[in-house]
Amino acid sequence: MTAMRPGQVHYLDHAATTPMVDAAVDAMTAHLRDVGNPSSLHASGRHARRVVEESRETIAQALDCRPGEVVFTSGGTEADNLAVKGVFWARRAADPRRVRVLTTAVEHHAVLDPVHWLGDNDGAEVELLPVDATGRLDLDALTATIERDPGSVAVVSVMWANNEVGTIQPVREVVELCRPLGIPVHTDAVQALGSVPLGFAESGVDAMTVTGHKVGGPFGVGALVVRRELEVTALVHGGGQERDIRSGTIDTPAIAAFAAAVELAVKHQAEHAVHLAALRDDLVRRVVEVVPEAHLHGAALDGGTGRLPGNAHLGFPGCEGDSLLMLLDARGIECSTGSACSAGVAQPSHVLLAMGCDEEAARHSLRFSFGHSSTQADVDAVVEAIVPVVERARAARR
Repeated sequence: MTAMRPGQVHYLDHAATTPMVDAAVDAMTAHLRDVGNPSSLHASGRHARRVVEESRETIAQALDCRPGEVVFTSGGTEADNLAVKGVFWARRAADPRRVRVLTTAVEHHAVLDPVHWLGDNDGAEVELLPVDATGRLDLDALTATIERDPGSVAVVSVMWANNEVGTIQPVREVVELCRPLGIPVHTDAVQALGSVPLGFAESGVDAMTVTGHKVGGPFGVGALVVRRELEVTALVHGGGQERDIRSGTIDTPAIAAFAAAVELAVKHQAEHAVHLAALRDDLVRRVVEVVPEAHLHGAALDGGTGRLPGNAHLGFPGCEGDSLLMLLDARGIECSTGSACSAGVAQPSHVLLAMGCDEEAARHSLRFSFGHSSTQADVDAVVEAIVPVVERARAARR
């Protein structure tokens, strides 16, 4: 029989997805019964098009870009694939020497998998850049890799912030290195949006991935923000929507909800970050007090800008992360062992391995991630449960 869970659920997996905010629900439901394809020329179609374009303008204002640079997709994975493959194909078509794809060893699989696919199936030379013990890109290694042959680099992709350990990457420094050489830079900013200041134009990147369900919007909608000057070869061909970069009937209700969520997340980002960091710091401090062997992965909690404010990635020696997760889940506490996209697969975290952890250390960790619905009660619940849960997880390994 399945163990009964307490009535209250303490949700601490906002990095995987966060509840929809009321503004997004209202925006989506307001258009669910509307008829009209945004590509149609009649009145209903024009109304749908107006909703889409007003949403595009809202997102552009929030992300510091031009409306025409917002290309709607089905979410972060499609946007990452479009950036990596589309830019690679376009750059190589313009110059056959451009076959190198550079990215970090700690990227989300939505970047790593298409990069490796290009290497296995389409002649790309893939180079994974090393990171330090906190998960931050080694800029000297990137510099040396590019300088070896700048003309052969098709694209560089460096995430804005890591989805597992929360480390913020030196994206602006990457741009400063690549821009004089004409090398386009893509960043997966899925985790960063709404958590840290995020500006497309100011950052200097050429393409940036965002998605709806990480900021209180719906599943199944996101965007690749891409400079109009950058050539991108389409992955999907059809009706020529979205600058002929991403064909397909446009999801008007989802896009309206996405825009509402992005606008709200950016508007309240600063106060949201302060709230999340306070909860996160309290959790880490108290857990380490009651489980002295526990330790933090990623950048230090120094109040600086090196880490996402809502991320606490903790290691528990002597335990299996999956066991900890399930024992906490039975107590109504929901967290993760890493990326939701690789959950259920019994393998050590590629992020922790790249940071220098051995396989045992890469398996004994949990990610607690906070969001807009998080409260002090969530922290208290974890602190109350963690000692008996760790003891049971350790006993299970003996």
